[in-house]
Amino acid sequence: MTNADDPALRVLQLELLRPEQIEAALSRRSLVYLPLGTIEWHSHHLPVGLDSLTAHGLCVRAAARTGGLVHPVLHHGTGGGHGGYPWTVMMPDGTEITALLNRTLSRLRDFGVARVVLLTGHFADEQQAMVDQLATEWVGQGIEVVATSVNRSGIDMPPDHAGAFETLLLHAMHPDLVRMDALGDEPDHPDRHDPRHPIWGVVGADPRGVDLGRSSDLLEAMVSWMAEVAAGTDRPGAGDQSIYSQTLGSR
Repeated sequence: MTNADDPALRVLQLELLRPEQIEAALSRRSLVYLPLGTIEWHSHHLPVGLDSLTAHGLCVRAAARTGGLVHPVLHHGTGGGHGGYPWTVMMPDGTEITALLNRTLSRLRDFGVARVVLLTGHFADEQQAMVDQLATEWVGQGIEVVATSVNRSGIDMPPDHAGAFETLLLHAMHPDLVRMDALGDEPDHPDRHDPRHPIWGVVGADPRGVDLGRSSDLLEAMVSWMAEVAAGTDRPGAGDQSIYSQTLGSR
């Protein structure tokens, strides 16, 4: 799997390109990936920008297969159960995020972009509803908008928050940002909202038992799925899962 610093991926990132480079790329495939994430606590072993990093990383790798370009990631999200955690910047609702996305889509339409794939790495119920509604509102508006989230791939591994899934996915892209030794070795217990918990804030499978050697296989499956989304050949909703509707829920 291509490394994030590979020049082949850098030339797919819109913010790094000159206008003539953008126009040349979009003349070959009129497609823009638009990733979203947030700044949010992901326990002690993962960076707070994980949702943005994974969404952007998936989009860039998918674009390498499908053509098109990747818009800079939007680092704001809404919903979920970690709004009060340290170093979390969560919007109270989707009003401001939707305004930014609508303006971006409007300008991409003005530039002649035919199709936009909106991928959110932050997949709280509220965030998913926001992007789904946005895609619906853009139907018939001169640009095709497809909205999805990383928990909808349908792969045989439940999505989570800072657990085995997100730990593996980020490790595949940025192994230097994953610090498993930052987690305590005390036994797991139900109250992971307790700051004294060894995996404070994790929702889903305990990441301490994860086999990091599986990360490249997970990334390959996720990128293949994203390429299907861009081509319109995935099964919408088939893999729709939300970790936020499970045991811990919202705080």
